[in-house]
Amino acid sequence: MALTAIIYNFAIELADVDRGVYESLALKLAQHPSETDERLLTRVLAYCLEYTDGIAFSKGGISDPDEPAITVRDLTGALKVWIEVGAPDAARLHKASKAAPRVAVYIEKAPVIYLRQLAGERIHRAEAIAVVSIDRALIDQLVSRLDRRMAFSLSVTDGHVFISHVGGSIDGAVTTMSALAE
Repeated sequence: MALTAIIYNFAIELADVDRGVYESLALKLAQHPSETDERLLTRVLAYCLEYTDGIAFSKGGISDPDEPAITVRDLTGALKVWIEVGAPDAARLHKASKAAPRVAVYIEKAPVIYLRQLAGERIHRAEAIAVVSIDRALIDQLVSRLDRRMAFSLSVTDGHVFISHVGGSIDGAVTTMSALAE
C-alpha cells in the first residue's frame, strides 16, 4: 500500500517589522510521505520570511527535484527568487543562481557544517546566495505543536521570530549569511 501525502492548513497572521510586511496568510500544504515535520515547518517559515507578491510553493525538492521548494515570479511569470529548503549541493545552487536573480537557502542543519560542504565548490554568484538558519529550538518547539490545522501569529523584529499560538509563545533567531561564509 502506497503512502499518501498529509494535508496541513495554516492560518498565519504575519507581521514582519523588518521588511514592513503585514498579511493574513491561509496556507494549504501537502507533506510528502518522505518529508520530515522539521522540513515541512521550515518550508512554512521560509514562505513567511520571504513573503512578497508572486510567492508560491512548488513541487520542488521532493516530488519534482528540478524545481525549488518556493518561487517568487513577477507578473510575466519570470523567476525572480529561487528558495531552497534543506541542504542543496553546490551543483544545484550553481543552477539556481544562473536561473534567478536571487537565491535563498533555508537550512535544517548547522550552518557551519553546510557551508564547509560548499567551500571550494564552483557556484555561480556564491557570494550573493543567502543561507538562512532558523534557530533549531524554535523549529523543534513548533514541531511539538504541529497539528493538521494550525493558527498562529508570526512576528519578525531585528532578525528574531516570535510565534504566538493558543498553547503559548515561542521565539528564536534567524541568521543570514553568504554561501561563501565559513
